[in-house]
Amino acid sequence: MSSLLKVENVHTHIGQYHILQGVSFEAKAGEVSVLLGRNGAGKTTTLKTIMGLTPATSGAITFEDEAITKNPTHRIASNGIGYVPEDQGIFGALTVEENLKVAMRKDDDSAKERQEYVLNLFPDLKKYWKKDGGHLSGGQKQMLSMARAFVNESKLLLIDEPSKGLAPVVIEKVMEAINEMKKQTTIILVEQNFIMASRIGDTYTLIDDGETVQSGQMSDLVQNEELKRKYLGIG
Repeated sequence: MSSLLKVENVHTHIGQYHILQGVSFEAKAGEVSVLLGRNGAGKTTTLKTIMGLTPATSGAITFEDEAITKNPTHRIASNGIGYVPEDQGIFGALTVEENLKVAMRKDDDSAKERQEYVLNLFPDLKKYWKKDGGHLSGGQKQMLSMARAFVNESKLLLIDEPSKGLAPVVIEKVMEAINEMKKQTTIILVEQNFIMASRIGDTYTLIDDGETVQSGQMSDLVQNEELKRKYLGIG
């Protein structure tokens, strides 16, 4: 299976701080690649660096064999990379309908079909179609954030901590949605909930202190108690 995205020895500085100090991994088409590590390891910064929000100071990022390391965020997005940030990034003063409309890069039959698809994927959004985003529950805001990214024909979705702060029953719904999305796009997922990550991830990359320390098949990590204990604090 070919690599859709390659991150090679990427370093990123934010102000005086050297956050990423050698992150490398690949995301293969049609898979869910999970970035794992303790809080502050550099996982969120990795997603922001891919999107050009915190540009890499060295290293290389290629998407569909094209270098995107120095590209501005809007160009990276228009190339087909969607982003679901940790803080969800929805417009609280806009309705569910308006949030989705603003997110659409095109207003054609294809976009309308994708909108219908995400509403079937997240029935709560259809139910609260005219409700302001700011008045949704935490789970519904997460669903709206994911729907906003997926309503466009993104070849790659970056999803940051989708289960954060959600009740177990809502996490199950989010997992089901990601598994459905996986049928249509490639996903890079940052997730602290290892049970969730292990159930939907195909591959993993462990990041520690801003550096890749191990990558491989998720099924192998599930069995590796030493790695889980050392880098994730579980076992």
